Amino acid sequence: MLFPAVLVLSVYLLFAGHSRPGGGFAGGLVAGQAFVLRYLAGRSAEAAFPLPLTPRSVAGAGLVLAAVTALVPLAAGGTPLSSAQWYWDVPVLGSLHLATNVFFDLGVYLLVLGVCLKLLYALDRVRDAGDTLAPYGGPARRKAVT
Repeated sequence: MLFPAVLVLSVYLLFAGHSRPGGGFAGGLVAGQAFVLRYLAGRSAEAAFPLPLTPRSVAGAGLVLAAVTALVPLAAGGTPLSSAQWYWDVPVLGSLHLATNVFFDLGVYLLVLGVCLKLLYALDRVRDAGDTLAPYGGPARRKAVT
């Protein structure tokens, strides 16, 4: 029950970051922590992230989106990371504001989420391996025979 609420909070932080504290990094960390909660409840990285995507593809998509968003203004003769803004008046909702830096924040969000998920998969691998892996992925230590 806590998982959807934490994801909604992460999406709020993602979109509120343009004019208030938050943004892609903070939202991505909160989303990653939602998956950590799910991992702790299910004891499996696959149960925590039951989508056909790999953490590497999520992080890669975020990196590509952030890089493309940062470099597109160069093609239009602007400076990197410059932002364009649009305003619409919608009858029921009122005034809507969209800035292109939201797409950069979305890329950062996906990148941070992918890294958090990759860490969960690494923890799952170490937990499943038991004593065959030493901490930090090094060779297992053997006890001295006396």
